[in-house]
Amino acid sequence: MRQRHPYKITAGVAVGVYALISHMMLQGEGPVRVRVDLTPLLQSPLVLQAHVVGAALAFVIGCILLAGVKGRAMHRTLGYVWVAAMVVTALSSFFLQSINPGSFSLIHALSAWTMIVLPMGLAAARRKNIARHRKEMTGIFVGGLLVAGLFSFLPGRLMWHLFFAV
Repeated sequence: MRQRHPYKITAGVAVGVYALISHMMLQGEGPVRVRVDLTPLLQSPLVLQAHVVGAALAFVIGCILLAGVKGRAMHRTLGYVWVAAMVVTALSSFFLQSINPGSFSLIHALSAWTMIVLPMGLAAARRKNIARHRKEMTGIFVGGLLVAGLFSFLPGRLMWHLFFAV
């Protein structure tokens, strides 16, 4: 029986929405060029730096975990580091309120969801419920990291300024 992959649909919709929003925001702007400039990050508050480092580490380790062999000691060790990076990323996000100053935004709901589901995914692995573990952790990776991270690259936001120029 073939497995369904609802995360592919979620990721596809997120990329489409991102492309549409970016296109609308960049109307009338000059050409976009890829470049790396860490100055905006280095000038940012420490909590934002911790958030970006945690998210970047979680992204790299998450890709390794998804591509690698499961169930080995290396997967377990990297998995714990990934969970720690996700906790840093999610917790630090509660101190970042640039989208809705003085209040929380929809992105903070993803952070709360991440903090709830992470222990559930760990518990599933400890109980040897691998299907549940895979579902929970893949959901966090796609929704809590990739989708949320994608929208941090919208024109005008910090990640946009780190990697692109108009």
